[in-house]
Amino acid sequence: MRPRTPLMSADLDDLLASARAGEGWAFDELFRRWNSRVTGFVRARGVADVEVVVNDVFLNAFRALPSFEGDGDAFRAWLFRIARNRVIDEVRRDARRPSTVELEPERDPVGGDVTLDADRAFSDDRVVALLAHLTDEQREVLALRFVADLTIDQIAAATGRRRGAIKQLQRRALRRLERLLDESPTDPYPS
Repeated sequence: MRPRTPLMSADLDDLLASARAGEGWAFDELFRRWNSRVTGFVRARGVADVEVVVNDVFLNAFRALPSFEGDGDAFRAWLFRIARNRVIDEVRRDARRPSTVELEPERDPVGGDVTLDADRAFSDDRVVALLAHLTDEQREVLALRFVADLTIDQIAAATGRRRGAIKQLQRRALRRLERLLDESPTDPYPS
């Protein structure tokens, strides 16, 4: 017999039933299991105040959970549809706000590994630069697929698109990234 993993559907189905029955521990467990993936998705979509948006996602999901109908797989898609809608709202709201610039506190020059810090900054900058060459839809599909770890069907349900459209967006995004990497394997800011 195969060991049960925390994300197996039967386990998630039982957890959802307990949460629908109002069991507090079940809400805590749902939050614990999905918080990092929702946070990763929200962060990947470029939201300024990630923590506030993630908390809103779970608050909205938990309030609506008694009316949710479906199994564990449907829950994943439903949760990320809530997250996607909340991100869209936040991006629209940010577009209407005046921009502000916050002063960064002075960094402590003592300690740390300069090489590791430089490698990490280079990697982060390179990923951001590469992703900037994709459409918003392609970035969203990649974030849901690789950060949130959703299936193609769950992404389709979360975004309201057809399965074939999701596969095509993912395929085109990965091809574009592959071409960019082939063109300039060491240039952090490909054109």
